[in-house]
Amino acid sequence: MDDDTLGRAWRDDAPWALLTDLAAMDRFAGHPGERRAAGRVREALETAGLDARIEPFGMRRWTRGGTRLTVDTDPAHSFEAVALPYSPSADVTGRLVDAGYGTPGDCARVEGGVAVVSTATPPDADRHVHRMEKCGHAADAGARAVVFASDRPGQLPPTGALRFGEEADTPAVGVSHETGEWLRRYADRGAQVSLGVDATTEAGESQNVRATLGPDTDEAVLLVAHYDAHDVGEGALDNGCGVATMVGAVRALAGVRLDCRVEVAAVGCEEVGLLGAAALAETVDTDRLRAVVNVDGAGRFRDLRAVTHGSEALRETVEGVADEVPDPVAIGEQPHPYSDHWPFLRRGVPALQLHSSRPSEDGVWERGWTHTRADTLDKADPRSVRTHAVLAALLVKRVAAGSFGDIDPAELRGQLREAGAEPGMRAAGVWPERWDE
Repeated sequence: MDDDTLGRAWRDDAPWALLTDLAAMDRFAGHPGERRAAGRVREALETAGLDARIEPFGMRRWTRGGTRLTVDTDPAHSFEAVALPYSPSADVTGRLVDAGYGTPGDCARVEGGVAVVSTATPPDADRHVHRMEKCGHAADAGARAVVFASDRPGQLPPTGALRFGEEADTPAVGVSHETGEWLRRYADRGAQVSLGVDATTEAGESQNVRATLGPDTDEAVLLVAHYDAHDVGEGALDNGCGVATMVGAVRALAGVRLDCRVEVAAVGCEEVGLLGAAALAETVDTDRLRAVVNVDGAGRFRDLRAVTHGSEALRETVEGVADEVPDPVAIGEQPHPYSDHWPFLRRGVPALQLHSSRPSEDGVWERGWTHTRADTLDKADPRSVRTHAVLAALLVKRVAAGSFGDIDPAELRGQLREAGAEPGMRAAGVWPERWDE
């Protein structure tokens, strides 16, 4: 890629215009706004010179109703709460139980009660512990409901799916950090809580946007980003920035010689269980994929982070690009199942995720504004989107020229077990009994 191409990418305003339009749409999975967003992404790819198409797929659509959370103090104390997607409707009363970080040990006393679980990762954990794992541990321990309390101050109840594409058995809601502090105090006093959730789960439809870039070769690289978002905020950071970064990379690569075909996909329903990526994996010949580059989290903050999911060859490729650019590129290796690379990684396709979530002061990964109503366009920065679009284009070009072999499912299982992920993934219902489909 010559300096003229990189310079045009740096000055390109189209990705920011796309992000601005997406942030103005309610892009929740399976609903009309997500369908409109797919049309806007298709338009952006066509403007880049690609022949883009929309491919629908069936899914289970969850629709939010009202939520009520009351503690039996005198007078009764009501709190704001946000139902988590795929929570069933419920009307539950039970004792409040402080379930700490939601580990199996923390959940030992929750049977028959309503568990208050922190969003924070346990301080002794070597990896980020996902919300679905925590809720699964509480449900397995007999909790009648789960209240997911944010670890970030600011009166921001968090959201996030409970299961991959299906209604959960146990209702769950998110509350703010400040509400969580109150609920823990009330739990210490043995208080009772009443929780009501109104929601529906029914047959629905979503869609992926597909296009092709580069020569017509047998082998290909898959470049993917999800365009859907939770309905409580604008989804500017998660993942409006990511899909805008992907489109910026595509625009930079459109006039560049590539060593193999690049399949481009903007997928729906990531936030409710990677459903778009799973549908895509059913239609793509994964045996012909050299690698998948998943743009989930790029463009949010200044420094790019590339997660190689245990592939040494991908790590060397990222290091080669990082040595040639002035912008820092951090590298992570630990595989995880909570983004759109997962349906491909478990089939043996090497996976690279481009991310940029910042660490907290103690170095532990934190979600930041995402999955709250504060995930809004004003938090995004066009400089980060432009910079990461250039870096993503350089990485995709290098990946398209590389050879990475296959991921051994047995080795992938071993890496996840070594990281202590298996119990949590089983509790979340995402540990596959078969790893190659």
